[in-house]
Amino acid sequence: MKNLLKLSALASASLLLAAPSSAQTTLKLSHFLPSVHGIHTDFIVPWTKQVTQCTDGEVQFEIFPGGTQLGNVAKQQEQVLAGVVDIAHGLHGIPRGRFPRTSLIELPFLTRDAGDASETLWELYPEYLAPEYQNLKVLALHAHNGGLVHTSEKKVETMEDMAGLRLRTPSPAISDMLTALGATPQGLPPGAVYENIQKHVIDGTVFPWDPVKSFGLNEVLKYHLDAGAYTVPFFFVMNQRKYDSLPANVQTCIDNASGASLVANFGDWWDKWDAAGRKEAVEANHVITELTDAERKRWRETLQPTIDAYIERTSEQGVDNAREIYERMAELLSEKRQ
Repeated sequence: MKNLLKLSALASASLLLAAPSSAQTTLKLSHFLPSVHGIHTDFIVPWTKQVTQCTDGEVQFEIFPGGTQLGNVAKQQEQVLAGVVDIAHGLHGIPRGRFPRTSLIELPFLTRDAGDASETLWELYPEYLAPEYQNLKVLALHAHNGGLVHTSEKKVETMEDMAGLRLRTPSPAISDMLTALGATPQGLPPGAVYENIQKHVIDGTVFPWDPVKSFGLNEVLKYHLDAGAYTVPFFFVMNQRKYDSLPANVQTCIDNASGASLVANFGDWWDKWDAAGRKEAVEANHVITELTDAERKRWRETLQPTIDAYIERTSEQGVDNAREIYERMAELLSEKRQ
């Protein structure tokens, strides 16, 4: 009997040794936007396919978009840090206060262009922004095109029209801007805006054009002021320990699909996504107004004390070179506009 057991064990061991070992790795990737959004269709899905193809199928991906168990906008950073997911795309301003250096890009009238803003963030990352990304492998930083003021029942053309409006805000910097302009900011995740406008809890929101379409907001909006007054940044990051644990060839494939070459796409992508949202509003006979040069000048002058106060507050919160970062952002963005 003992000999039979020994032979059986040896046979099993031989089979295990002979069986081909699978080196395939499945990485979990989460983001907070719906699967119809361009972030998912034009960026996330093609990025995963590029890495999979580069690794000859060694790396596969499981994607969790908004609306899934891992698609909560407020949890993207903590999920990737905790290893619940391996890679996440998130919004810097939710939850508040975690990325004070990066969030300086949100200050009013720095930029209206997603491409310029995204490239500026990437250029600033190594020297100025890196301390905010401890234990994270930063794959890309980017921002959206200049945001608009969208309202359901009241047309906005001037600063006076902003008075008393309850508007959804994405971050503290934009909240300060809205308050200085006379509005009342309301902190809500993007996916909650439709219901709150529909129920008249809020009067509107600030967004670029693309989420207006992807969240169906043209159904509950009527007026759009193209102010181009702000942008907000996004992160695309990976758990550093997970990245370090991967074979060198996989790391190379991830690196080649990320960084400057990836960041360079966001300008064209956002123009495409915004065009679709604006087209939908035009077809619905909405009223679209451009902020006049004179009114823009008034907004800039009114908001300057708010900008200075925000930078000072950021300095007091431990970012000693906040003014330097802001001025370097402004310098790089000015160079790109020339």
